[in-house]
Amino acid sequence: MLMSASLVLLMTPGVAFFYGGMSRSKSVLNMMMMSFGAMAVIATVYVLWGWSMSYGTQDIGGIFANPFEFFGLKDTITDADGNFIAGAFGYPNVIDVAFQVTFAIITTALISGALAERVKFGTWMLFSGVWVTIVYFPLAHMVWGGGLLSGSEDGLAAKIFGTTDDGDGGLVASVAPIDFAGGTVVHINAGIAAFVLAVIIGKRAGFGKTAYRPHNLPFVMLGAALLWFGWFGFNAGSAFAADGNAGLAWVNTTSATAAAILGWLLTERIRDGRATSLGAASGAVAGLVAITPAAGALSPVGSLALGAVAGILSALAVGLKFKFGYDDSLDVVGVHLVSGLWGTVAIGFFGTSTGLFYGGDYKQLVVQFVIAAFALVFTGILTAIIAFALKPMGWRVSAETEAQGIDEGEHAETAYDLV
Repeated sequence: MLMSASLVLLMTPGVAFFYGGMSRSKSVLNMMMMSFGAMAVIATVYVLWGWSMSYGTQDIGGIFANPFEFFGLKDTITDADGNFIAGAFGYPNVIDVAFQVTFAIITTALISGALAERVKFGTWMLFSGVWVTIVYFPLAHMVWGGGLLSGSEDGLAAKIFGTTDDGDGGLVASVAPIDFAGGTVVHINAGIAAFVLAVIIGKRAGFGKTAYRPHNLPFVMLGAALLWFGWFGFNAGSAFAADGNAGLAWVNTTSATAAAILGWLLTERIRDGRATSLGAASGAVAGLVAITPAAGALSPVGSLALGAVAGILSALAVGLKFKFGYDDSLDVVGVHLVSGLWGTVAIGFFGTSTGLFYGGDYKQLVVQFVIAAFALVFTGILTAIIAFALKPMGWRVSAETEAQGIDEGEHAETAYDLV
């Protein structure tokens, strides 16, 4: 589990390279700093109140847990006698803290891709701390901490389709939502937040007129490689044991990712006449996103189908920003939101236990739609409130800074010393 946690933590520097390479040379450092800045802010607040809000026992309305119950990880690591407290899966609870903080970090970092080249670094840092507190921690509690979107007897699924005996004298939802490693909590969450911010903050100067070409495609490929490697901690680690479920998640993750690359490249070939390295890297991420909620619920063949569709959908979706006029700079919406929605809902079709294609009925599909829709509305509304609340502080850098390059204007640095 500590190895898995380390792999997931590596994903955020992977995002930094992925986004940095896709940016222009005058903004690459700022783009990478947004990921590293998110690491610093979220790792700090997670220790203070993030774990308590996400996984505390004092539930508040099924939305979040009491942030003061385990504030500063009190009563979380060791007991009064100095013995390590066992967590839900038998190993010490502090290991789960290590694992879960990495999810909060990367979810926030993913949002930054929609804001490239135009946002003040200080405002981004403040937003990161506020957003993760008001949006991410509650959604993690709702899905994974026994809250409203979990399979608990008080969750939405139980209210829709009733409860059943859990075998231990308690009740659980008769059809439980499935989010193995973060389709709702991570990807739909980050994707809709990115869309809302892109709309509220506005477009880059020259959007629709200037060709924003990636300045370093090897960086993009390196970032995709680090993400793919780290994603095994993300998905296989979410089995919380070195067992068959972890192995299945590993194989499904590779299968879906490979198929998504093929789906994206085929779409490019038909549409543009060329298959590109940027397309291969983006297709890999689309497949990784789609399989995240479904890694433990699908067969490898089902994962191939899921990934291929994700690659096609996201390859088509990244062009929507030009049609509808929102500046999702590095395609967070097209990749993370679209493939996250597809992966979450597709469990209702491809799930080997409850999916329609495997003899299940409609109920799992309905539940997956419900949790996806709830996450969209919940995150969209709260992100908009936060974005407007921070407007007095100022979101945008000056027009001069945006023109000369945000690296120099915000950080007094340049990525490349060109003579």
